[in-house]
Amino acid sequence: MLSNPGYLVLLEGHSDERGTNEYNMALGDHRAKATMNYLIAHGVPSERLITISYGEERPACTDRTEACWAKNRRAHFLVHRAEPPQRATPHASLR
Repeated sequence: MLSNPGYLVLLEGHSDERGTNEYNMALGDHRAKATMNYLIAHGVPSERLITISYGEERPACTDRTEACWAKNRRAHFLVHRAEPPQRATPHASLR
């Protein structure tokens, strides 16, 4: 991330299916923010990081076992090239 300043990172927080939806969304949010804080502490500018919580909505594994639930408690990184700012096009009446 430090050597590629033209990229943004979406940090997705996930949880397992146990608990209420509200609790799992809060856990996902906590995971995403903890990951963001780690990256910031290691020099990644906060402007390049976006967090979102999916709670239990996007499981990596659907078995009902401890091993599967452990796979679902995660932070997932999506790296995107930053879009250059869009130039405004002149309005027809201003031409």
